[in-house]
Amino acid sequence: MRILGIDPGSLFTGYGVVDYDGQRLGHVASGCIRVAGSDFGARLRGIFQGVGAVLAEFRPGELAVEKAFVHKNADSALKLGQARAAAICATLELDLPLYEYTPREVKLALTGKGGADKQQVQHMVKILLGLQGRMQADSADALAVAICHAHSRRLRRQLAEAG
Repeated sequence: MRILGIDPGSLFTGYGVVDYDGQRLGHVASGCIRVAGSDFGARLRGIFQGVGAVLAEFRPGELAVEKAFVHKNADSALKLGQARAAAICATLELDLPLYEYTPREVKLALTGKGGADKQQVQHMVKILLGLQGRMQADSADALAVAICHAHSRRLRRQLAEAG
C-alpha cells in the first residue's frame, strides 16, 4: 500500500510518501510545496496544484492528513484550515480513502508520547524509515502522518480479524 501523508500549511505544505506491506515501511519520497505571496487565493491554488503533481507522480492508494488544531490566533487557524482543504480537494477526483490524525495522535504513534517535540518525531521518522541526514520539518511531519496511518491501518486490520 502506498500512503501519502500531508502536513498542511498556508506557506509550506509538507508531503511524505511511504510504501507499507503490512509489516515494513519504505520511504518513497518527501518534500515541501512552497507557496509565497500576499495573494492568499494564489497560494491556495499553488497548494492544490502541488498536491495534484505529487498525486500524479506517486499514485498513492490512501491519504493521511494532519488535522488542524485551534490556534490562539483565529485568522491563522482559518488560513490553516483553508490550506488543508485545498490539499484535500486536490485528491477528491482520485477518490482516495482519507484518514485524519491530530498532531497528538501522530506524536503518540511515533514516539509513545503525545507531547513529544518536533526533534523527537523527526528522530523516529529517520529510524523507522532508515533515513540519514537533516530533514526539513514539514516533510518530516508529513512522513510522520503517513507512518501514523500505516501503524493505525495495521491495528485496524488486526482488530477486524479478531472481531
